[in-house]
Amino acid sequence: MRLFVAILLNDPVKDGLCQAIHELENAALRGNFTRRENLHLTLAFLGETSRWKDILQAMEKVNSRPFPLVVQGLGKFQRGTAGIYWAGIQKSPQLIALQSNLCRELSLSGFSLEQRAYQPHLTLGREVILREDFEEAVFQKSVPPLSMEVRRMSLMRSERIDGRLVYTEIDAKQFD
Repeated sequence: MRLFVAILLNDPVKDGLCQAIHELENAALRGNFTRRENLHLTLAFLGETSRWKDILQAMEKVNSRPFPLVVQGLGKFQRGTAGIYWAGIQKSPQLIALQSNLCRELSLSGFSLEQRAYQPHLTLGREVILREDFEEAVFQKSVPPLSMEVRRMSLMRSERIDGRLVYTEIDAKQFD
């Protein structure tokens, strides 16, 4: 199974992100855009593994209280002529602590994780090429800050079904 740990988003946050995705799609010559049901914030990507019970045990060792998550700002990672467009996450000590503690517990359980610094973001579209008249500065201001309370983290499975990427929640750890 291809697994990752994520924060799932509530409907109002998804609504705002889908508005931004729709604007990107309308301005794009091409791109692969994130479907509403796949919007999430990745905490740790584990890749192909059958050790889902070990992941759940590591998740159980991580303590967190509910905390606010604020989606704010838009950006892109440039990849040649195309880009990965994303929505940013406001700096949050609670989010960074959650992600760091989770990765520590997963590493102690023998999982190999990415070593680069955590850069929380929500992917809106990949391989996006926009029309020349697209005004990125206007787009940046088009999405107001969106917020929600994070009350859990979820172990997710990623698979292709009928050519579509589908994410399924396997289990979750609730925060006190």
